[in-house]
Amino acid sequence: MTSAFAALPGAVTDESAAAESGGAPLHFGTFLREQRLLAEGRAIVHLGDRVVLSVTGADRLTWLDSITSQHLARLEPGRATELLILDPHGHVEHAASVLDDGVTTWLMADSASAEALATWLKRMVFRAQVVVTREADLTVLGSFGGGTAEALITPRVHAPAGVSLVWIDPWSHVAVGGHQYAAGPHPGADWNWRQTIVTTDAAADIAAAIRRSADVDAAGLIAAEALRIAAWRPRRANEVDERTLPHELDWLRSAVHLDKGCYRGQETVAKVHNLGHPPRRLVFLHLDGSDAVLPEPGAPVSLAGTEVGRVTSAALHHELGPIALAVVKRTLPIDATLTVAAGDETVIAAQEVIVPPGAGAEASVPRLPRLSARARA
Repeated sequence: MTSAFAALPGAVTDESAAAESGGAPLHFGTFLREQRLLAEGRAIVHLGDRVVLSVTGADRLTWLDSITSQHLARLEPGRATELLILDPHGHVEHAASVLDDGVTTWLMADSASAEALATWLKRMVFRAQVVVTREADLTVLGSFGGGTAEALITPRVHAPAGVSLVWIDPWSHVAVGGHQYAAGPHPGADWNWRQTIVTTDAAADIAAAIRRSADVDAAGLIAAEALRIAAWRPRRANEVDERTLPHELDWLRSAVHLDKGCYRGQETVAKVHNLGHPPRRLVFLHLDGSDAVLPEPGAPVSLAGTEVGRVTSAALHHELGPIALAVVKRTLPIDATLTVAAGDETVIAAQEVIVPPGAGAEASVPRLPRLSARARA
């Protein structure tokens, strides 16, 4: 797919990753300015690295409810949520943003895993009255609400059933049925992010309007990533590996409904949350910015020369400087100063706790006296 935003002045794309980015610009040459405008609601990002799937049919919501982590059976039209698909051991396999318009359920997924998600969903249809389709003529735009960007997008939103397909990220609060491990003020509380589904023709029209506008700019994928990292917001394409449990990323906050059961991986979700602890935990890292070198995803995080985790995402933030998300061992001391490999350099990193070491074990299970003690009594 070719992004109409790539034709705007200053657009820089990565041809080697065009299949995953959809040809969307990485930036327009002004990383920090793009972030500021985006955060203020005055810029739009073409999220070419997302893919739109539609699920139609009378059974679509009850069927999705039965195979995912989210309670979807009675999802109201227009209400945004998200889901995870877990393996039998509770590890994250897929994630998607979810919006229903009363006729169709719309899923937005990272492009790198969207085809595998669509294939898995189709395999799970059996006798249910549902049809899963990849919507090649639709694309996704990202922005923050309340500004000129929203005003420009709104008239062009896709709404085939009369409901505007604007997904307002539920990360700004703890969803019904969810749980937050992070303590204290949460940067996600101000996360007014939205993903809007538009036709490719409408995206081209919006790009043309940006070119003419003095009030709205385009921003690149890098700007959106920096703001996501600062909000501690996990993403399938970055934070997930074959071992990831949703608890490790504090994803119970928005993507898991703890009061529903009978889906694949649910037993592990309940056990870890109520009785155990996730073996790893997500941390936010403030990186030493003296060398202005950012670590790559997968870069080792070390304590006194011993590897204790891996970087999942990193960016240069317009206010916080160099930052990153990393998944580390649960038992890592919360006050430990860490080092991160960044190319040929070693960068010092101070951690900020997202998921605390004591996360989990939420059930109040009384301790029973030992049999020998009762016998002595």
